[in-house]
Amino acid sequence: MIIAVDGPAASGKGTIARALARHYGLPHLDTGLLYRAVAATVLREELDPEKEADAVASCGFPDSLLDDPQLRTDDIGKVASVVSAHPLVRAALLQRQRRFAQQPGGAVLDGRDIGTVIAPDADVKLFVKATPTIRAQRRHAELRKAGQNVSLDRVLADIRARDDRDARRTQAPLRQADDALALDTSFLSIEAAVQRAISLVDTRLAAASATGRG
Repeated sequence: MIIAVDGPAASGKGTIARALARHYGLPHLDTGLLYRAVAATVLREELDPEKEADAVASCGFPDSLLDDPQLRTDDIGKVASVVSAHPLVRAALLQRQRRFAQQPGGAVLDGRDIGTVIAPDADVKLFVKATPTIRAQRRHAELRKAGQNVSLDRVLADIRARDDRDARRTQAPLRQADDALALDTSFLSIEAAVQRAISLVDTRLAAASATGRG
């Protein structure tokens, strides 16, 4: 069983995807970490994230880099949004993601193009969203907790800029797949959002089983 979880930054898709993986006993991949790893490599090598060739040259990172907590910092996130817009970077990481999705037993993947590009035949697709203001408040709280002193206005501006880049990029833009189930977490607690996600997955699986697709 493959579960695709897409959505914009700070929508709650990662938390929900991890919870779904635990609930259904499936491996999980935060595909955004792949682009953050590219970004971290670009910065470490003092390359230019705006240059596609520099970003592509940074795609051969080891899997161990995905465990580096530095990948989750806001500065890395901004650069990741830039490198992820390069078509050749997305192409370089495509098979890495598909291999994870197609492993025996299935998997849960979250990102921005899982249901549309990486696993278009996923058994269940969720599109997790929340208002930009709510997402900025969540990200701001995370950054403050991590000891990063940044204003809420700046975080909101970054969220809006990232949304715009993700929606306007020519390859694999952020959008809800036609057959994805929408989950708005704006006014839901983490527990309520997870339970709603599980309910949506169970309902979709039951419907597929009833029609002979499961």
